[in-house]
Formats: sequence, C-alpha cells, structure tokens
Amino acid sequence: MEKSQIDFFKKDLLRRKQELLDEVNKTINDGLHVQKEELFDTVDRSSSESDRNFMLRLRERERKLIKKIDEALQRIENNTFGICEKCEEEIGEKRLTVRPVATLCIECKEEEERKENLSV
Repeated sequence: MEKSQIDFFKKDLLRRKQELLDEVNKTINDGLHVQKEELFDTVDRSSSESDRNFMLRLRERERKLIKKIDEALQRIENNTFGICEKCEEEIGEKRLTVRPVATLCIECKEEEERKENLSV
C-alpha cells in the first residue's frame, strides 16, 4: 500500500477515534445525570433509567470500536495495516475505506461467517 493511502487511513482512524471519545465525554458530562424531576414519577424514572442503560450499552460498543481503532493504528506503525491476518494477502481498499479496522480480506471474512453460520 502506498504511503499516501496509509496516511489517509491513519488520519481517518484518528478522526473516528476523536469523534468517539467526544461522544463518550459528552455522555459522562451530560447524559448520566439524573434530574430531580425524574425521581418523582415512577414511569419517568423507569424511562430515564432505560434511556441511560441504552446509552451505556452504546458507549460500550464504542469503547470496543476505539480499541479496534487503536489496534489498526498499531498495525499502521508495524507496517501490517491492510494485510489479511489469515491469508496474508492485501485487504481491498474499498473494504478498508468502509471498515478501516478490518483485519480480514473479504474472502476470509465471508469464509469465517459461513463457518459461524454452520455452527449455529
């Protein structure tokens, strides 16, 4: 992969990571506080708690994505970014553009998914 492509993906990964971190900070600062009015009505309190639980689950998914972004950035530093972990062929640029944290080429990913579906 050319240096300009690697630079593009590095900038994109760093941008995505910053956006996720901003959302996490927003949740911590704004989204987890309980308003006093919410405590008076049982239905409102239940709804508020449900919303907070949903937000926390969403943030957990984002935390996992941040970890995958960090791993992709590490692969960039190790010069292994864009190389399939299974077959060691290049991962297609289109796939990396859509999912820059991908570790498998599309063929290996499809094979993995077929095996998962057979075991279910």
